[in-house]
Amino acid sequence: MTLTAYLLTGLLLFSLGLITVLSRRNQIAILVGTELMMTAASLNFLAFNRFTALDPVVGQIVVLVIIGLAAAEVSIFLSILMVLYRSRHSIDVEEMRELKG
Repeated sequence: MTLTAYLLTGLLLFSLGLITVLSRRNQIAILVGTELMMTAASLNFLAFNRFTALDPVVGQIVVLVIIGLAAAEVSIFLSILMVLYRSRHSIDVEEMRELKG
């Protein structure tokens, strides 16, 4: 495969994630879209690392950091989502516009 094929695949993943984030009202779907965008960024890092970098370890370390950040994001997001669901009994984004303490 060439660099262009990897970048087009990353573009497709990022576009699907962005469309999901912008069009969905369900917060779980928004989380999945965000994960798709992070996966696309990881794929682009690895593609550029494979075809342009002198040291292949650098791109792999960056991707491991992105995977760690994605895991932290998911755990924090789901804990916030559980608290909001307990108080509002819904995960609809439109109902979360006004968060009063």
